[in-house]
Amino acid sequence: MAKADYYETLGVNRNASAQELKTAYRRLAMKYHPDRNPSQEAEEKFKQINEAYEVLSDTKKRQIYDNYGADAVNNGAGFGGFQSGGFSGFEDIFSSVFSDMFGGSFGGGFGGAKRKRARRGNDLQQKVEVTLEQAYTGIEEEVSYTRIDTCDVCHGTGAEEGSSTKTCPTCKGSGVVQFSQGFFSMRQACPDCGGQGTILERPCKACRGSGRAKKKNTLKVKLPAGIKEGSVLRVANGGDIGTNDGGYGDLYLQVAVKPHKIFERDGNDLILNAEISYPQAVLGGEIKVQNLMKEELTVEIPKGSTDGSVLSLDGQGMPVLERANKKGAMRVVLNIKVPKKVTPRQKELLEELAKTFDEQVKPTKKGLFDKLFGWFL
Repeated sequence: MAKADYYETLGVNRNASAQELKTAYRRLAMKYHPDRNPSQEAEEKFKQINEAYEVLSDTKKRQIYDNYGADAVNNGAGFGGFQSGGFSGFEDIFSSVFSDMFGGSFGGGFGGAKRKRARRGNDLQQKVEVTLEQAYTGIEEEVSYTRIDTCDVCHGTGAEEGSSTKTCPTCKGSGVVQFSQGFFSMRQACPDCGGQGTILERPCKACRGSGRAKKKNTLKVKLPAGIKEGSVLRVANGGDIGTNDGGYGDLYLQVAVKPHKIFERDGNDLILNAEISYPQAVLGGEIKVQNLMKEELTVEIPKGSTDGSVLSLDGQGMPVLERANKKGAMRVVLNIKVPKKVTPRQKELLEELAKTFDEQVKPTKKGLFDKLFGWFL
C-alpha cells in the first residue's frame, strides 16, 4: 500500500521551513502520543508523523523524497519498529515534546541522562537600623544573619568522615534509567542519584548528605554619609550558597533610620521647631539653636514674624549622596510661645497694648489670659 504524503501527514506545504516542520511535528506528537490518546488509531498516527518528520527534517532525505518518493528514501530501513537506522532529528524533538507533556528532564535524549545543573544560591534580605547622626556621618556597620553555607563537618562533600561515594545500584553508574510508555522505551535521569551515577556510602549526619547547612554569618558593611530611609544596598555573594558549584546568592540590606527626638528629615533637609516669644516675633531679634552635630548657630528673627514662619540655613542639612561636600538645608520653623500665666504687671501692660489696637479685653469665665492671647494669635 502506498504511503501517505509526508507533507500532508504533518499538515504543511511542500515549501515549509525547518521550523515550520518542527512546530507541526510537536503539535501532532503531543496530540497523538499513546499516553494522551491510548487508541490503536492514535498509535498508528503517531508512527506516521514520526516517520514523516524523520525524513523531512533531514535535508538529504527530504531531497530524495521530493525527487523519488518514500520508497527511495526508506530503502528497507523499517520505520515501523523504530530501528536504529534513522531518527537523525527525532532525538531533540522527542526531548522537547516530552518535556512539554510531562515536565520531565530528558536532556541528552537517548544518549544519556541530564546531569544536575549548577544552581546559584538564594538571595537574602536583612534590615539595618541606624540613627540619624549615623546616617549623617556614614558608618561601618557589623551585620549578623543566618545563611546556608558549606557544611563544616563534611566540608561540602555530603559524606561522613572516612566514607566515600559508591556506584548507584539503581542505574549501575550510568546516571539514567529506562522505562516504557506504551510501546515506546524512554530514558531519564536516575531518581536515586539524580543523574550523577554515584551515591554516598554514609551521608553526613550534620547536613544529611546535602553538603550545606545553616550557619551564622557576620560581615562589615559601609553605609555612606547621607544614606536614606528605605535605601537598599547589595552585598555580592552574601546570600545562600548554591548547589553543584552554582555560587552564592546576594545579600540585600534595607536601611531603616530611627526617628530623632528633635529633628525631622525631609529629603536632604532637616527640620527644627524653635519657640520664640510674642515680643521677639513682633520686634525681631536673635536666637541660638544647635545643628544635628550639636554645633551652636545664630538665627536672625525678622520683625513681624508669624507663627509657622520658616527660616532656612543652607549647608546645615544632611549630606547629599554621591555629591561630595554638598549638604541640604536646616529649616527652622518658628513657633510663638504663649505663656500660661502672667504677672499682674504683665497683665496691665497687655491690657494697655490691647487698647492701642482699639481692642477691649473683658474678663470671661475662661479668664482674661485666654481671651487676650486668643486675640494675639
